Amino acid sequence: MIYINQVFQYVTDSTRIRVIDIEEPHVYIVNIDTSSAMPRRELYSNLITDMNQGELLAINDPYAKVISESDLTEVQIRKREEDWETIQKYCVPNMQDLLYKRGRENKIREIVRDSNLGKTKVKKLLTRYWQRGMTKNAMLPDYSNSGGKGRTKVLTNAKVGRPRKININNEYQTGINITDEVKVQIEHVINKYYRIKNNYSLRDVYNFMLRDFYSDRYKENGELKYRIWEATRIPSYHQFYYWFKKLEDPKKDIQFRKSTKEYELKHRPILSDSKSETNGPGTRFQIDATIADIYLVSSLDVNKVIGRPVIYAVLDVYSRIITGLYVGLEGPSWIGAMMALDNMVADKVEFCMQYGINITPEQWPTHHLPEIIIADRGEFEGYSVENLINNLNIKIENTTAYRGDLKGIVERKFRTLNGKVKQKAPGAIQKEYRERGDQDYRLNATLNLKEFTSLVITMVLHHNKKIIDKYPIEKEMVADGLVPTPINLWNWGIQNRKGRLRTVDRNILRLNVLPRGKATISRAGIKFKNLLYGSRQAIEEQWYLKLKNRSLEIVYDPRHIEKVYIPHDEGIDFETCILLEPSQQYKGDFLEEIVFQQQLRNELEEMERTNQIQLTVNTDAALEEIIKKAAKNKKQSFNQPTSKKAKIAAIRENKDVEKQLNREAEKFDLSPNKVSEAADVIDFVTKEKIDETPPKKSGSRLMEKLKKKRDEEFGKDK
Repeated sequence: MIYINQVFQYVTDSTRIRVIDIEEPHVYIVNIDTSSAMPRRELYSNLITDMNQGELLAINDPYAKVISESDLTEVQIRKREEDWETIQKYCVPNMQDLLYKRGRENKIREIVRDSNLGKTKVKKLLTRYWQRGMTKNAMLPDYSNSGGKGRTKVLTNAKVGRPRKININNEYQTGINITDEVKVQIEHVINKYYRIKNNYSLRDVYNFMLRDFYSDRYKENGELKYRIWEATRIPSYHQFYYWFKKLEDPKKDIQFRKSTKEYELKHRPILSDSKSETNGPGTRFQIDATIADIYLVSSLDVNKVIGRPVIYAVLDVYSRIITGLYVGLEGPSWIGAMMALDNMVADKVEFCMQYGINITPEQWPTHHLPEIIIADRGEFEGYSVENLINNLNIKIENTTAYRGDLKGIVERKFRTLNGKVKQKAPGAIQKEYRERGDQDYRLNATLNLKEFTSLVITMVLHHNKKIIDKYPIEKEMVADGLVPTPINLWNWGIQNRKGRLRTVDRNILRLNVLPRGKATISRAGIKFKNLLYGSRQAIEEQWYLKLKNRSLEIVYDPRHIEKVYIPHDEGIDFETCILLEPSQQYKGDFLEEIVFQQQLRNELEEMERTNQIQLTVNTDAALEEIIKKAAKNKKQSFNQPTSKKAKIAAIRENKDVEKQLNREAEKFDLSPNKVSEAADVIDFVTKEKIDETPPKKSGSRLMEKLKKKRDEEFGKDK
C-alpha cells in the first residue's frame, strides 16, 4: 500500500521521492533531493512492482523533525508565516492544475500575477512545500545554508569561525586564525607525512605538525623532547581537518599512500564499458585464466590428490558468449592460453562429445578468429607471438600490470563459476583460512580432471543461454524483441552488425600457436616425454637406422597425446607421428596425468634408491668373499701342474670329467625309496653265491670312448 506524503528511495541510484497525491490509477511524485522539483505522474502499479522486486524501498521522512517554537527566531517565524500564507492563498486552491504538466506553466504565471511575486520565488515555494512534507514548518528558511559556505573569509585580528567550546579556568580558548603561513604548514605536513606509504592517520599528521611548528624543543637525560604550546597559540584539529579537506586531492592521496596501480584498479572513475569499444561479434575477445577453487584427484588413482586445476576462457566482448575453453593443470602460462585459443576455433559439438556431452551446433556456435585479443602481459608478452600476429592477422592488446578490471567481463564470469563450484562440488575451497577443528576440504576431493572439465562445460552451456543483467542493450535490439542472452546477441550481431569474424583451418592454427617441443630419434622410435612414436616418413627414410639427426622439433597437444606432428614446408604441412605399442597404455590420457605418473614413479624409485645402494654394496661384498675363498683353496691345493703348458693341455679332458661328475650329481631319480633290493644269484652245481656286479669303468676308458665317438662324427680315422 502507498500513502500520500510517504517517502521512498530507489536502490539503483539512491534517488528519493515523495508521494504528494494519489489519483487512481496514477500517483504524483517529486524528487526531494533536487533544487527545483515539479510533480511527475507515475502508474501506481509500477511503484508496487518496484517495491515487490526490491528496487524501491520505503524510508523515514528526512524532513519529519520536531521543531520547538521557542528555538525559532522572530525572522524565521515571520518568513514562515508569509510563505505559508502565499501557499494557502494562491497555490492550494490551484493544486489540481499544478499537478499536471500540461497547463502548469500557465497556472504559475497566473499566481505570479495575482501575488506580485517573481516566477522563481513561486517555484521555490512550491518545491519546498512538496519536498518537505506539505506542512507549515516546511516553509522555514534554510539558515543552515547561510554563512558564505565555500568562500574564504577576510581575516582580522579577531578569530573567525565557530568559537571553541573548551572552558579552561573560566575562560574560553580563542585559538588562532588560519593564515596563509599556517596553510603552507598544513600543506607541507600533508605532503610529508600523509602522502607516503606509512599510512599515517590524519590525527598522526596533525600531531606531527604541532611537533614541527608549534612546540619548544629541549633535552632531558640527553634525549630530545617537545613541549607543545598552549591551546591559544595552535590551530585546532578541527581547523586542520577543515583545511585538509579543502586541500585534499583524492587521486594523489591514493597514489602516494597506496599505489598508482591500486588507484587504477579500484578507485579510478568508470565512465565507459567494454562494449563501447566493439561494433559486433569478433571485434574483441578477452582471454584470462583463474585457478579453480577445488582440489582434484588423479584419474590413475582416486586416492592421489593432484591439486587445483587452471581454467582458461576466451569470451566475446560484444555478446558475452564464451568462444574458447581450457581446463587443465598447465599454467597460468602460454601453453594454457594456446589450448584455449585452439579450442576457440574448434567444433564445439566434437569437443563436448569427448566429455560425454551431446549438443547441437546451435547451442555453441562459435569457431572463429577475432580481430583483437585482450590478454594479460604474462602469457602474451614473455613468449613469441609473431606467428599469431603475422600469419593469422590477430592484434594482441596486453593489459597493464594489476589491471585485471580491463578484462572485467571474463573476470566476473570466473567469480560466478567459482561460486557455483563451491556450492556443488566436493573438494571445493569453502573459505580462505581454515579454523581449528574445521575439516580439511582437500580430503573430500572426488573429481578427476576429465570429470571437472565436463562440469565446467555444463556451466558454460548454461551461461550461453542465460539473460545478461545490465547489458547495454541497443534500440534496434528492443525493436526486434531480442532477449539479451549470449547466443541471441551473437546471432543478432552477426546479422545486424559488422563484426570481425573469420574462420581458419584448425590444423593451420595448431601449427602456428600450439606448443612445440624437442623429440629425440632412437632405434626404439621418436621419443617425446618418455613416449615413443613412429611415422611413415621415418620408416621410409630409415631414420631409426641412420640416426644422423638425433633430435627434431615437433608440435603437440597436451590433451591428445596419441599423435604428435612434425611441421615442414614452412608451417604449411606436417607429418603425423602415432603412438607405438610400448606406449599404448597411455592412450586416451592427458599429458598432465602422464607426467604426474612419471613423477610418481621417479619419486618411488628415489625412495628405494638408498635400499638399492645398500643391496649393491652387500652383493659386492658377498662376491668378493666367494672369490677370496676360492683363491685361498687354489693356493692350498697340493696337485699343482708342473708347467703352464701341461695345465692348459688338459682343459678338454678335465671338462669331460667334470661333466660326468655333474651328471651324477644332477641326474633325476623319481622314486629312490621304491627300488627293490637285488636278488642273490646261486651257482646250481656248487651252491655258492655268484657275484654279478659289472666291473667299474675307469675314467680313462670312458674318455677314450667319448674321444672315439667324436672322431667318428667328424670323419677322422682312428
